[in-house]
Amino acid sequence: MSLLAELRRRNVIRVAGLYLVGAWLITQVASTLLPLFDAPVWVTRSIVIVLALGFVPMLVFSWFYELTPAGWKRDADLPPAPAAGGDTARRIDRAIIVVLLVALAYFAVDKFVLSRRASTPGIAAAAPGITGATAASHPAVSDKSIAVLPLVNEGGAADEQYFSDGLSADLITALSQFSGLKVIGRNSSFQFRDSKDDSRAIAAKLGVAHLFTGAVRRDGDVVRIRAELIDAADGSTQWSQHYDRPYKDLFALQDEIAQAVATALKAKLLAGSGATQSERPPSGNLDAYNAFLQGWFFYARRTEPDLKKAIDQFELATRIDPSYAYAWGTASRTWITFATSFLEGEAAQSAYAQGRASADKALALAPDLAVGHIARGFVLQTVDLDWAAAESEYERARQLAPDDPTPRFALGLITATLGRPDEAATLIKAALSADPLHASWYGTYADVLNGLGRGDEAESAIRKAIELQPGATLYHRILAGIAIARGDAAAAEASAQQEPPGLWHDVALAEARQIGTDRHAADAALDVLIEHHAHNAAYQIARTYALRRDADRTFEWLDRAHSQRDSGLGHLLYDPMMSPFRSDARFAAFCRSVGLPEPR
Repeated sequence: MSLLAELRRRNVIRVAGLYLVGAWLITQVASTLLPLFDAPVWVTRSIVIVLALGFVPMLVFSWFYELTPAGWKRDADLPPAPAAGGDTARRIDRAIIVVLLVALAYFAVDKFVLSRRASTPGIAAAAPGITGATAASHPAVSDKSIAVLPLVNEGGAADEQYFSDGLSADLITALSQFSGLKVIGRNSSFQFRDSKDDSRAIAAKLGVAHLFTGAVRRDGDVVRIRAELIDAADGSTQWSQHYDRPYKDLFALQDEIAQAVATALKAKLLAGSGATQSERPPSGNLDAYNAFLQGWFFYARRTEPDLKKAIDQFELATRIDPSYAYAWGTASRTWITFATSFLEGEAAQSAYAQGRASADKALALAPDLAVGHIARGFVLQTVDLDWAAAESEYERARQLAPDDPTPRFALGLITATLGRPDEAATLIKAALSADPLHASWYGTYADVLNGLGRGDEAESAIRKAIELQPGATLYHRILAGIAIARGDAAAAEASAQQEPPGLWHDVALAEARQIGTDRHAADAALDVLIEHHAHNAAYQIARTYALRRDADRTFEWLDRAHSQRDSGLGHLLYDPMMSPFRSDARFAAFCRSVGLPEPR
């Protein structure tokens, strides 16, 4: 009893009460506000740990010190006081009452305002990187939505990463076959490999209600998979399972997992959509499938050495199983990407021929697979500049794979090329809703929005691309183009200077300086562009002359771009830099000569 009286006299009990109430309020506010700023879960956890560790030291401190009007004083230096603690006790009591009132007010707001608003149907959730009117049109997150995060490679060996990635991608494809189920694309889901974010933060960035996570290990002829379906709202596990199966039963195991996840989400297989879109070989040959997975792993990196390795693996897959249509279609896209990115002259023409032959083979083997139509559309668009035919192929691919964002994006891009940028913006935006962290798609979206005169939305989109891939090429060139459309020479120059060295840096600088006041710098930048890039940037040189209002040189370089089969011509009908010449009779004639509709 004497100890209790001393604790009361020294106000230790009151300080303990004040500390506990204050700590509770701090953790409640932190757990609500920090996720809004995408703070990782360890920040909230650290706050709780620090507050817990500070409880005992605070009690010890309050035993030896007491708060007085003159500040904190050692208890030994104070005159004897009644057990109630006098003025100090009353001050602490008032502080406890104030903190309790604040806590009760917060609890009421959280319970009856914030929670109710969050659960109200129809509240729009903005897609990542999209603001304003664009964001307002995005629907609330559907309960039937999922992102498949990359399976952890528990084998640990770097050369086995392709296998775990391939199984993850296959599951994405399999789940896309279920009606009413929104499945996030591979590009966005794979952004969260080894992420430290909690389930709620990841789901918020991807716009889904559920996450699929797990790990895979291949031990000789046995595949071991640990799988888990998580409700992102509270991090609870809705379904989990461990599998140990023979490697020869891999495809059956993948189907079993996909069906289990779909059943948990109450999704059913699509009806009447034609052939199943599958990355597996029709023969079921696991060696061919393994080679395909390695090829796709290298293709996703897009460097010159990796694209060569990807081609080798896709060719191996098709040698093992010549009926492997999906491998033929993906090989076609790899050949064309390799040629446009790294080859010139006869080497490029040879690669284009390989890409064309592979696309034709894919379609001959499986005309109901979307990948073949995408491959042929890519050849028609990039090599032949036959944009109308490419649109037909992409439209067919979208019909065959309505929930795959890739055909939708490809169709959006070709629609912009054919002079319908408003329709293109809608298609690309829809593709981004299913693959919301696809950096290059944000770049294209920004280009199209800029062509529509929606500069603020365009800037928001391209800054999202830069955020996702800070060191990538082209993005600051697009940002400079937005500043040029606004007539902001200083912002255009600044963005151009941030573009990494190379072709797009020289293009951005030449274009930005045409709207500045230093004519010598503008002429010099254009001379550099022509000297170093006349063979691969004819369209960009035409754009630069367009900014100088030099019509004759603009059309001269447009003709050169056509003779070089410059894919940049696909921007012609929505390029704001070309708008001054759309009323020129030569512009309409040029459009007819390259297979584009006349400008509206």
